[in-house]
Amino acid sequence: MDYRNTLTTCTYCGCGCNLFLESLDGRLTNTIPCKTGPVNEGKLCIKGRNVHQFVQSEKRLKKPLLRKNGELTEVSWDEALDFTVSRLKDIKETNGPLKTVVKSAIIE
Repeated sequence: MDYRNTLTTCTYCGCGCNLFLESLDGRLTNTIPCKTGPVNEGKLCIKGRNVHQFVQSEKRLKKPLLRKNGELTEVSWDEALDFTVSRLKDIKETNGPLKTVVKSAIIE
């Protein structure tokens, strides 16, 4: 039996809450708040408490999708990132640098 307790950061929002993911034989079993985490100070929201469940969900997207001809189509990571970069550049050229905001970071 291989039990592990891994310190990580929650992926739900940009706050950066620290948590421990418990795993048993390579499968996540529980989420524990990190009591010394400077952001969350040992607390987690409902999404953070259940982060171990969504990671293993069969419904979770595992590959990027782009809409082509009205349909979501599986594409490579390179194609998805190239598309994203291209769109952000278009938005910046059209609206100026202060209108291009991604997760509270201004792209200039």
